[in-house]
Amino acid sequence: MRAFDESHGPRPLVAIVGGAVSGSEAALRLANHGACVVVLEQNERPYGKIEDGLPRWHEKLRDQEYAKIDENLSHPSVAFVPKTSLGRDVSVSALVELGFSAVVLANGAWRDRRLGLDGIDAYEGRGLLYQNAFVQWFNHSQEPGYDGPRYDIPGRVVVVGDGLASVDVAKIVNLELYRKALASRGIQVDVVELETAGIGETLAKHGIEPSSLGIEGATLYYRRRKQDMPLAQAASDDPKALGKAEIARVKVMERVERKYLVRFEGLVTPVSSMVEDDRVVGLRFVRNEVADRGVRAIPGSEFDARAGMVVSSIGSIPAAIPGVPMRGELYDFEDVATGRLRGTDRVFGLGNVLTGKGNIRDSRENAIEIAEHVVASYLGVDGRDAVTPRISSRVAEATIEAAIDPSRWAEPAAIARANDFVAAQWKRAGYGGDFKAWLESHR
Repeated sequence: MRAFDESHGPRPLVAIVGGAVSGSEAALRLANHGACVVVLEQNERPYGKIEDGLPRWHEKLRDQEYAKIDENLSHPSVAFVPKTSLGRDVSVSALVELGFSAVVLANGAWRDRRLGLDGIDAYEGRGLLYQNAFVQWFNHSQEPGYDGPRYDIPGRVVVVGDGLASVDVAKIVNLELYRKALASRGIQVDVVELETAGIGETLAKHGIEPSSLGIEGATLYYRRRKQDMPLAQAASDDPKALGKAEIARVKVMERVERKYLVRFEGLVTPVSSMVEDDRVVGLRFVRNEVADRGVRAIPGSEFDARAGMVVSSIGSIPAAIPGVPMRGELYDFEDVATGRLRGTDRVFGLGNVLTGKGNIRDSRENAIEIAEHVVASYLGVDGRDAVTPRISSRVAEATIEAAIDPSRWAEPAAIARANDFVAAQWKRAGYGGDFKAWLESHR
């Protein structure tokens, strides 16, 4: 079975690394412009952090996103290649040498940003956990055949965070603790039901005082204030809009505290770890004060926060890949408006790997923007009518100036090489080329 018809003459040929929200959206856009698109997905299923990073109580949202991704990747000009990882199974340079017109990095951010305290990473798995592994455990540990790590959540947990993901981590801690406490009293409550109803309301329904369970649960420690947490975006830089956003952020956190019994400690920064019997048993923090539109540590304000577990949730960053230049923890892009990777003439990035924003809407909109730019101003396809009205003015100008120039299109010989590459990867992965059948067999 050949992925693409080699007899149609030169066409744009694009490899996309990552098949989730941004990757599948870019694949659809490019395929609609006549490109042959190969989507390389590191997992068996193409859902990325929708499956592994979005806590499993988001059932309706997950199903909606699965359906969109499935529809995008079902386009006849898109070849899905599962269980294929960039850097492990194929390199960027190899894709370029095969003759791909463009390589698009949509591989997201799977590597946890390190907590950065001296020596603490030596204790990962011994009192210290990071967000990605923790959420994957929560999402999949109840599934038959799960063979990953398992975590026993203690009654007191320190969560160091910054944003919605850290709120979700704190919620997972408390939902699991109170679910088990209720089960010990003969009350069986599914964790999704508990998230919907809320812990406080569920306990009240059964006449249980929270204090009677002896659970302290999760405390979320944040370096700034509630109103500074990136939980709601301001509509503009107008002071009134910024003020409304701050009010909304406080309301979100107060609801989390009330509904899920999560504790919050703001204006604090971890400075060192507490280690006993070869495991982390807490963190030492310093208190901060607001200063110069930021925060600064208050000398002499250190305090210890003991806990049976520390979970760091301070953000995710892209995995380092040979051949992809880095600038600090991130890939080195020449310009975020175009997504072009520095030092290359045909490698681009989009979605979370480019913007650093993990939410679904931002990833989808950025994928549309960059994909249309690649189509119009790089691959030389007239994409003016397809460009969305939300794209930046710089990309819009590039699109308006674009002319059809097939110099970067792949000749039939390159498409044949791509077909051979896809066939080899399909064979290695045990994939027969039928996307729908593959999903049915990997539910």
